[in-house]
Amino acid sequence: MGKRKRQFSGLELNLMVIFTIMMVVAITLIALYITGEPAVIKNGTTDTFVPQCPIISLGERVDCFPDGGASKLKCEQRGCCWGPLDERSVPWCYFSTNHGYTVESIQQPNLYEMKARLKRMPSPSVFGADIQELSFHAEMQTNNRLRFKIYDAHSQRFEVHHEHVRGVGSDSSSPISTTLEITQKSFGLIIRRKENKKVLFDTTLAPLVFADQYLQLSAKLPSANIYGLGEHVHRQYRHDMNWRTWPIFTRDALPNGNTNNLYGHYPFFLCLEDESGKSFGVFLMNSNAMEVTLQPAPAVTYRTIGGVLDFYILFGETPERVVQEFVELIGKPFMPPYWSLGFQLSRWDYGSLSEVKKTVERNRAVGIPCDVHYTDIDYMENMKDFTYDKVKFSELPDFADYLHERGQRYILILDPAIATSKLAGNASYGSYDRGTENNVWVTESDGKTPVLGAVWPGETVFPDYTSQSCIEWWVNEYERFSKEVKHDALWIDMNEVTNFMKGSSKGCAINNLNYPPFTPKIAGEVIYGKTLCMDAKHAWGDHYDVHSLYGYSMVLATEKALQSVFGGNRTMMLTRSSFPGVGKYSGHWLGDNAANWNDIKWAIPGMLEFGLFGIPYIGADICGFFGNSTEELCRRWMQVGAFYPFSRNHNAMSFTPQDPAAFGPDSMLVNTSKHYLMIRYTLLPYLYTLFYKAHTTGETVVRPVMHEFYSDNATWTVDRQFLWGKHLLITPVLDPGVNTVVAYVPDAVWYNYETMERLSDRRKQVEMYLPADKLGLHIRGGAILPTQSPDITTAYSRRNNMGLIVALDDINQAAGELFWDDGDTRATVEKGNYIHYTFSVVYGLLTMQVTHAGYRDPNNLKFGNITVLGVPYPPISASVTHVGAGTLGNTTTTVPNTNIQYDGAKKVLFLHGLSLTLGETYLVQWEIAPEEYQRFDCYPEENASEAKCRGRGCIWEPSNIDGVPKCFYPKDYGYTVTAAQETDSGMTVNITQNPKYRSSGRPESRDIDTLRVEIRYHSGDMLQFKIWDPATDRYEVPVPLSLPVTPETDENKRLYKVFITNKPFGIQVVRKSTGTKIWDSSVPGFTFSDMFLQVSTRLASEFIYGFGETEHPTYKHDLNYHTWGMFSKDQPPGYKMNCYGVHPFYMGLENTADAHGVLLLNSNAMDVTFQPTPALTYRTLGGILDFYMFLGPTPEMVVQDYTALIGRPVLPAYWSLGFQLCRYGYANDTEIKDLYDKMRAAGIPYDVQYADIDYMNRQLDFVLDPDFQNLPSLVDEMRGDGMRFIFILDPAISGNETAYPAFQRGKEADVFIKWPSDISNGIVWGKVWPDYPNVTVNESLDWDTQVENYRAYTAFPDFFRASTAAWWHREIQDFYEHTMKFDGLWIDMNEPASFVHGTVGGKCLGDPLLENPPYMPPLESKHLGLNHKTLCMNSEQILSDGKKVRHYDVHNLYGWSHTKPTYDALLNVTGERGVVVTRSTYPSSGKWAGHWLGDNFSSWDQLYKSIIGMMEFSLFGISYTGADICGFFNTAEYEMCLRWMQLGAFYPYSRNHNSKGNPRQDPVSWNSTFSEASRNVLNIRYTLLPYLYTLMFEAHTKGTTVVRPLLHEFVHEKHTWEIYKQFLWGPALLITPALEKGARDVNGYIPNARWYDFYTAKDIGVRSQMLNMPTPMDHINLHIRGGYILPWQKPENTTAYSRKNPLGLIVALSDSGKAQGSFFWDDGEGIDTVETGRYLLTTFTAESNTLTSQIIQKNLAPADRLILGVVKVWGAGSVKITQATLTDETGAAYPLTPEHNLDTQELIIDATLKAIHVDQLFTITWKTDV
Repeated sequence: MGKRKRQFSGLELNLMVIFTIMMVVAITLIALYITGEPAVIKNGTTDTFVPQCPIISLGERVDCFPDGGASKLKCEQRGCCWGPLDERSVPWCYFSTNHGYTVESIQQPNLYEMKARLKRMPSPSVFGADIQELSFHAEMQTNNRLRFKIYDAHSQRFEVHHEHVRGVGSDSSSPISTTLEITQKSFGLIIRRKENKKVLFDTTLAPLVFADQYLQLSAKLPSANIYGLGEHVHRQYRHDMNWRTWPIFTRDALPNGNTNNLYGHYPFFLCLEDESGKSFGVFLMNSNAMEVTLQPAPAVTYRTIGGVLDFYILFGETPERVVQEFVELIGKPFMPPYWSLGFQLSRWDYGSLSEVKKTVERNRAVGIPCDVHYTDIDYMENMKDFTYDKVKFSELPDFADYLHERGQRYILILDPAIATSKLAGNASYGSYDRGTENNVWVTESDGKTPVLGAVWPGETVFPDYTSQSCIEWWVNEYERFSKEVKHDALWIDMNEVTNFMKGSSKGCAINNLNYPPFTPKIAGEVIYGKTLCMDAKHAWGDHYDVHSLYGYSMVLATEKALQSVFGGNRTMMLTRSSFPGVGKYSGHWLGDNAANWNDIKWAIPGMLEFGLFGIPYIGADICGFFGNSTEELCRRWMQVGAFYPFSRNHNAMSFTPQDPAAFGPDSMLVNTSKHYLMIRYTLLPYLYTLFYKAHTTGETVVRPVMHEFYSDNATWTVDRQFLWGKHLLITPVLDPGVNTVVAYVPDAVWYNYETMERLSDRRKQVEMYLPADKLGLHIRGGAILPTQSPDITTAYSRRNNMGLIVALDDINQAAGELFWDDGDTRATVEKGNYIHYTFSVVYGLLTMQVTHAGYRDPNNLKFGNITVLGVPYPPISASVTHVGAGTLGNTTTTVPNTNIQYDGAKKVLFLHGLSLTLGETYLVQWEIAPEEYQRFDCYPEENASEAKCRGRGCIWEPSNIDGVPKCFYPKDYGYTVTAAQETDSGMTVNITQNPKYRSSGRPESRDIDTLRVEIRYHSGDMLQFKIWDPATDRYEVPVPLSLPVTPETDENKRLYKVFITNKPFGIQVVRKSTGTKIWDSSVPGFTFSDMFLQVSTRLASEFIYGFGETEHPTYKHDLNYHTWGMFSKDQPPGYKMNCYGVHPFYMGLENTADAHGVLLLNSNAMDVTFQPTPALTYRTLGGILDFYMFLGPTPEMVVQDYTALIGRPVLPAYWSLGFQLCRYGYANDTEIKDLYDKMRAAGIPYDVQYADIDYMNRQLDFVLDPDFQNLPSLVDEMRGDGMRFIFILDPAISGNETAYPAFQRGKEADVFIKWPSDISNGIVWGKVWPDYPNVTVNESLDWDTQVENYRAYTAFPDFFRASTAAWWHREIQDFYEHTMKFDGLWIDMNEPASFVHGTVGGKCLGDPLLENPPYMPPLESKHLGLNHKTLCMNSEQILSDGKKVRHYDVHNLYGWSHTKPTYDALLNVTGERGVVVTRSTYPSSGKWAGHWLGDNFSSWDQLYKSIIGMMEFSLFGISYTGADICGFFNTAEYEMCLRWMQLGAFYPYSRNHNSKGNPRQDPVSWNSTFSEASRNVLNIRYTLLPYLYTLMFEAHTKGTTVVRPLLHEFVHEKHTWEIYKQFLWGPALLITPALEKGARDVNGYIPNARWYDFYTAKDIGVRSQMLNMPTPMDHINLHIRGGYILPWQKPENTTAYSRKNPLGLIVALSDSGKAQGSFFWDDGEGIDTVETGRYLLTTFTAESNTLTSQIIQKNLAPADRLILGVVKVWGAGSVKITQATLTDETGAAYPLTPEHNLDTQELIIDATLKAIHVDQLFTITWKTDV
């Protein structure tokens, strides 16, 4: 047994506790004795206080030592907790939980009130004089306003005398208990939102402190989204909650960006709780000096030094509702006179009235709109109020009349301080004398002696505006002066109140008012600094209490004075000092700012805050008050200032004039100022209406983006942009030297105000191009803005016609309103003397509804023009209905067509000359036939008739609109859902045909009634939907795809959401981020029959690209009822001619600038029809419907996603990027030899020579013609000189030979296509190029006769079979080893082409419907059947798995099946990578081959069409593309061929090729000028081949495009969406060729980036606009994009030599001086070098004058290593760079000699001699001597 523990008795335990306590006390007393510190006083005793320290986060600590200088001992003396840290921002001394008050009693007299008595808990005092008993009163004043007040239970303390609040009544139906909870020990309040019980304001965070001169309350908040508190300069609108303390106490201080307390006193903040928009406001009605600390909890702490704690909590569903609640409490904003919304000019110290007039006249002369001119204190005699300088301003009494003559107004200034000195000539100063006589001055503490201070006029006294006698004196003085000097409104200043002495001329007495126990962190830290002594007396109380009310009381007195003088005239007041409620009577400006770029930025948060504070008439001094403004700063400030509600340019004495005209009559500043001021004046009716809304409902005018888009947290910090109301977004430029702004586009439709184009972006940051004369201005979709034709003053503009701008939203709706009165009379709203309209647009009907008609404008105003943005189609007609105007109530008139204008590019409708009387109701309707555009064609065949239409169960209704189908499907035509099952990875749906309708109308094509639909979520950005017949095994495309192994089952990771519609069945795919439907097949017409499958979908926009292969006249499809057939065919490119390949893939751009792609994996003959709905219809003749969708969301990502599925593009051999020559029609090998020699002699870069079918004996594959017997040796010679050779192979094999191994071995291996065995076992014979043996071809005969007489029977290999691939490989190998070497293969005629139709003799065996199906797409020669120029459709082919298929189904795959065996054979036979070029392609062909655009023609249109073709094949995943340079058919013309050589130098596949019977067109066939131009442009190509090869590598590994449409890089510039005559190499090389005959300049688009001219290296200084580029005959326009680094090499005659040269770099710096790029290198011809890692990949970065390399992959053979050569840095600046240093990876540094051209700003650094290999790390730095 173990020992038992001893147990103590109860007595022993008690003794131990007592002993412990005695020990603690003893140690404490000893410590106190040693330190000499007194004991802690507790309620007058020396009892020890032990703080109870909470366990809380650092962010929740509330400072117990806000006065600074805390130490452990001092902290403990206050009974607080000491917790030092390694940072000072967090309080080390913080409150314990046993401070504060306890609740002694609680009463609830009714449901809406609570009362309590509080008693202070025994605890040390913080600043002494704690009040022991407090009263608490809370009242639910309205459902959205809670007031609680804490005050001395026994003594009256100062409370704010508020003119408006005291009259606000209570009306609540919400019990207070649902909102307020009281904790009793210690006392605290928990305030909740009653709807969801969310805690909003929790004061239990820290104890209440309530002493005579120190009151503190802390509260925890639900979020850190805090806005408001003022007046300060807040550098950002949303507060920084990281321990920021803001003092609040009115003061004349400079708004320079520190934490200074400024002119106004605003203890109000708004808190946005979360994305729901729910918000609340907190207002402390207290005018004493205070400070507010914001801390990370998040929490707020108030510290005020007097008064009571009188809080109002305001609840709102949105931020805007909180502001409305606040102004309901303090007073809604005044209604300004209309003219006060005009532009205004002012200056301190014009010096004389003549100088004022000069300013007026020069601005009139240049046409600056301007309504108001000011004079500052310099107009006064010695700066004395109510006087004017009789010498310098002698004509001032008439100045107002001078301005009024031109419709302008005059405002003058008054300060509060009144001089004690006499006037000039020792005359008495009546204003002072009368004030003294009436005892109107603020007095010293004795209550009698006026306080003397000093302001502008010298020694002054200060009116006490809180006394009635002073108010009467002020009104009287103003009346007197107004009779002497006419003016229109008043500006009051210096009313914080400002005193240039500290306190008074006598100083300030030492007492607790002038030196309180605690002073908030105010400017200067002396409470009477720059103002009066705190013990000075006012009628309302001590200056200590009423200081911050001085400006407020002056405003109240001035309002009475204005009413007395102006009577019923509205007039206006502008004050510097303010307090909540001032906005009811006055506007405000943001004070004495400075001419710098900080102050232009900080003005926006300032304006937004005063919107919160209830003062919407707000603005900053445009161009800055202090300092000399630069032209750029003033120009940018004039732009943004044109959208300040109070728009005034004002500057200080002695600084350079900055009124617009001062910068010169033709200056950019004047022009841009006029431009944006005219826009302001145009929109004044809208702005005036916003002020009406502010005046009547409390809405903000200048509005934070967050107020409208609170659900988007990206808007919570937007404060470099602002809104006018809901609908106008202003994005200014606020930084020097920039013309791009990173701006946020909120989640709505937006239209560029100036261009009227719809933005493609929403809910994202964009880089907005805003050159020197531009500001961003965008109208929100859904807005209707009233406008008026502008003029130079509002007096004139108000006479002009009105208008409306309607901006349609996503659902083509809009709304707005208009308030209109005489603009000048007081209380028109209250008296009903106004007009009010509501405007709305729904379904193309604009309702202009008068809701109040209490005014008639004397100018008989009319609405003249209505502009509607976002109208998708041209209107058919427009009409106006005048409501209540006719005898029957309404009259309707048709708007003449001459008054209707439609801009189809911008989608804007203009209605002109309407003459709709202001004050009357109208309906304006425009019809765009939306129903007709929703029709889906039920009879796409020719010869539709009503009988045929109705026979299909469809609707017959002719239309007047071209292209609209007359026969269209009923809305419920199609299939319906019978069962559906959804899993995490997709859906399975069964659908059945609606039995209500007859068959598809094609009885030969059996309808399939029941179908299965499977939707698979393959990845976050790719899905598949497949529709097939579950009862029958139908053909499916055998092309292998790289699908993800596992589906994406997490919906949060998917970019899309899929919905199924039931009747009719449809699939809708929605992009989750924008809500855009990118696929919506819930439309009528879905058909699934045996030989006719049809599905239609609505499109997300009209911007559709792709589908092929067909020659398209534009890159973006024209959706105006165009149908394009797809069926591979030997057909030269032509309009709507189906050509060689089939690519049922398109990319769609959404209006948000997001992109998606759609692949229909179907290889049957098909067509697609576009219609302007916008919609797309697919029709295919077999198989199933198997769609794949790619969500991007960028165009490049769409292509990357697509090629990830079908296979990345092949990496071609480096030499194949060289220039290439070919000709069909070489007579013999001597011609090739002569061409080769001449090209070499001309020095023209040239890598590849071809032989077309001429080299073949009788066009037989693998047989050399005797005329080309020396070709093998010539090829060997050329290859020895670094050249390469490619020859052609066609698939068709002659069967009329007695000894032709290719046919014999093929027949033995059974590789040829045959008839189905149940019909015949014979080969399906065709005829192609091979001739019969022993014939002489008479080429003068017609073609069909030649084919019949001379062409041999040919068999077609079935390349699906493995045996065929083996046979093909053997034949190629045999030719390579025994006849001739080659480096690449060109496969042609593989559609497959035949010169007979179907088979020899023309009779196809089997089902004739296969040759002429029930529906025939619009194919070339469709009347001749599908077998025209190809095989019979019933021919049988055998897939690799042994499955037998009809050629009908796999015809379009023939070229695809031909390509891989050819590629495999090439690589195996040559042992090198080489290149295959194929004519017929299908999705995934790009994995093995490149493609040329076919047998084109020598005509000018083929140049730009080749760009379209290449861009389309970029989408299709085939990077190695180009067109036959100078054209294949017809005779090339000199200028055209030269321009084509320039363009073709930038084809990835750059080959000049022409046809038999036409003159040569190679570069040496013309003249020396042509040769030289060709050499020069090809040298540029060869220079940039390292960049092109790197792009090919990126295409091969990432799927990016090489030839790149501009929209892929600049998708947010909608202008790029329709560009097809320019293109990019990758992201960085812009190519703008001349494409028209006689062109010597080209108008090209310069996207939004910095661009350098390739030839001069200079920044062209243009972006986001069209540029006219001189383009002489020897020139192609090339520009390199800033921000990119391009590798390059010195060109040579072949790549074999150029590859050996050092590697150079072009470093094109961006606006920020940065650039990046990459470089890929391998041996150029090895097989699978990427896959086996045998390559170099390095990246380059330039920043801060330093170029750095980084190695990603490094595995090169020694022979392939390159050294670093010449580095060219573009945009290196205009300060001479004199030093450069190269540092290698060992750290060794090498000085280099830079060459810096200060004109071009090109820096050249040659590192060649240092022999640094680029597969080693290196750094190059450069610097100046400065």
